Amino acid sequence: MSRKRQKEKADKAPVEDEASKNAGPTPNEKMPAQTFDEYQCSGNVKIDFPGLCALLKMKNIPTVSAKQPATTATEGGGRETEAKKKWSYLRDRLRKEKLLLLQKNSKSGATAGYRTPLSNLSAPKPCLQVELENEDPHSAKKLKVSGWRVNEQIARVLQKMLLSLSKLQSLQFWQARLTDRMVISLINTISLCSNLRAVTLEGNPLPERSYHLLLSEDSVLTHLSLRNNRIGDEDARLIGLALSTTRSANKNLLSLNLAFNFIGDAGATHIAQGLRLNRALLFLSLSNNQIGDSGAAHLAEILGEFALTHEEVVERRKMLLESSQSSSFKVDSDQLADPSVVSSTTLSISKYKKKDTTKKDEKPAAHKENPKSNKKPSDIKVSQNKGGKQGGKEKQLSAQEDKSSTDLNEGESLEKVSPLLDQSVQHRDGDLILPGNRTLTSLNLAGNRITEKSLPLFLTSLKMQGEGGGLLRLCLQRNRFPPDCECYVKIKQLMALTDPLEKNSSEQTEEEEQGA
Repeated sequence: MSRKRQKEKADKAPVEDEASKNAGPTPNEKMPAQTFDEYQCSGNVKIDFPGLCALLKMKNIPTVSAKQPATTATEGGGRETEAKKKWSYLRDRLRKEKLLLLQKNSKSGATAGYRTPLSNLSAPKPCLQVELENEDPHSAKKLKVSGWRVNEQIARVLQKMLLSLSKLQSLQFWQARLTDRMVISLINTISLCSNLRAVTLEGNPLPERSYHLLLSEDSVLTHLSLRNNRIGDEDARLIGLALSTTRSANKNLLSLNLAFNFIGDAGATHIAQGLRLNRALLFLSLSNNQIGDSGAAHLAEILGEFALTHEEVVERRKMLLESSQSSSFKVDSDQLADPSVVSSTTLSISKYKKKDTTKKDEKPAAHKENPKSNKKPSDIKVSQNKGGKQGGKEKQLSAQEDKSSTDLNEGESLEKVSPLLDQSVQHRDGDLILPGNRTLTSLNLAGNRITEKSLPLFLTSLKMQGEGGGLLRLCLQRNRFPPDCECYVKIKQLMALTDPLEKNSSEQTEEEEQGA
């Protein structure tokens, strides 16, 4: 009996398969892309990320590691935990670098010196690291991709998921092999995120060099790290243009890290050009590049006073003209829109009409009020116009004009459209002299090719800044001049008065060696 049933099932199976093909998908079945688009993210990365990847039918889905905030313990225990974290990070990093070295040597056939064959080594599994703000799984504040490739599907998942992470503040990619297309898509998504303001893109050279799009004029990012991306002089030119031109400037970016790249003198000149009219950037790192005396001279120049170029002078004149025209237009529109002006004008017209039609009645009344007065009726009219209510309205109008012009000037000064409109611009020897960039507070040029030749330029600019703001920290270590040269010693003494990290010299040295 059992054999008969098995035979019947075998005969029915092809018929059912053919029927299912003809009937198409059932109402509960949907295409993966449609299901992916309709998926509503909950804000819990541990649920959303694998769920979205599964809907795209990915085979090897990266794991999610959610790190909760450390519990507050004793001060000593907290320091011990931080030390363990640092050692763990360094150990993992050394392992990854050793693995990369082994892979590189295996391709070149130079693995004879290693006892462990590559076949016995396993690459670290891809893991999306999540740092939570608190114990709530929906409180992700940092996402990090470290050492594994982000393909188009992963980028699509991240892009959809980012919008649901309302508390996300930082997004980090280290050796993720992103493409220009992925970066541009992420930029468009980042602009819609409420709190995401810090992006780290390190060890990720882009074929089409789209780094400058991350700091465009409408970018909301405040912190951007582009270390170790093989950024050269042409990339630096685009970044300099993104920092500022005569007509535009980035107004949100506070820190920019360009350490461990291939920026030379030409690139440093472009960056310095972008800093001429940028008044937002506070921290800039150009450490461990290829900058020599020429590039360093341009960077030193923008810290002190510098003369405006012909293009900047022309643009300044245009801005002043536009400002004066808008100011006069606003005053005129305020006068026309002021009801007191309209009412006073109507009142004076009605008075004149009334006086013209009732002259005979006005004369006795005037003499009755002041019989000893010898003034003529025309004099009485003039005195009424000058000393009566109409005169008060004229005074009120002039006061309103003064107030509107004052408000306009205050609005312009608060807006700070461009440093070209700075009132402290001076005329000197036929040039317009603009005070240097006093907004930049930290400049790191350690590990470059600067010699003793350009040090006096930095010293002069630092003295010009004085007490009016300016650099608090200038790093020039590990360049091509002796540490005990006279000019460098003077720079260190001058910066010691303002450097907030001078007291923690050991921490400062460690940070500089890492190129921060």
